[in-house]
Amino acid sequence: MEQGKPPGNGAGADNGGGAAKPTRGPGRRLHGAIAHKLGMAILSGQYQPGDTLSGEVAFAEELEVSRSAYREAIQVLTAKGLVESRPKAGTRVLPRNRWNLLDPEVLAWAFAGEPDIQFVRDLFELRAIVEPAAARLAAMRRDKEDLRIMKDALTAMRRHTLATETRNDALLTLTASIGAAVNWTTQFKQRARALPRNPIPDHVRVYDAIAAGDPVAAAEAMGVLVDLALEDTASTMGR
Repeated sequence: MEQGKPPGNGAGADNGGGAAKPTRGPGRRLHGAIAHKLGMAILSGQYQPGDTLSGEVAFAEELEVSRSAYREAIQVLTAKGLVESRPKAGTRVLPRNRWNLLDPEVLAWAFAGEPDIQFVRDLFELRAIVEPAAARLAAMRRDKEDLRIMKDALTAMRRHTLATETRNDALLTLTASIGAAVNWTTQFKQRARALPRNPIPDHVRVYDAIAAGDPVAAAEAMGVLVDLALEDTASTMGR
């Protein structure tokens, strides 16, 4: 791969079709857009670990943005473990094992294209560890309000959250990450074609076990739900 090449259709990049230049709005919105484009380029493999990005001046000119906006975008990517910047060495893409792959934005960038099947399987492995345990806790700690919220979520065909289910302060810190993983894997498996089966009954079985206060049944039902969701997702990827 050619090093220093900016991502296609990047913020302000000329794609040869007369694309409009980016609106120079608030700095946060601008550097967020730049981080989004660069993040997608890294997650899609356009930039490989070890690649060096163009210099600050060259990249800012190429994207037709301010150098400060570009620097702020690089800070965002640095905070997420995607790149590191060193004096004279420039900005380099870090090894994949340094990436914060559970960051909700990083997950969004990964699923903006076609994610690697192993990455998808890794996410489901994480879900298989966390979600049955959360369902077990939910069955032991749920109250009437929790059940109402979950029942309403089922009715609306939405997934209930770990924060509602567990009442465990340590697990609350995982809510954004696991919630994002659930959201993106669910959207991904449905975007290519219709699902091979209706997944709502799987969720109903989890809810029924939680409502009955049966932690073992709740954990088992959630484990089955995650396994079936992986099968559905893999089938949409042809794997």
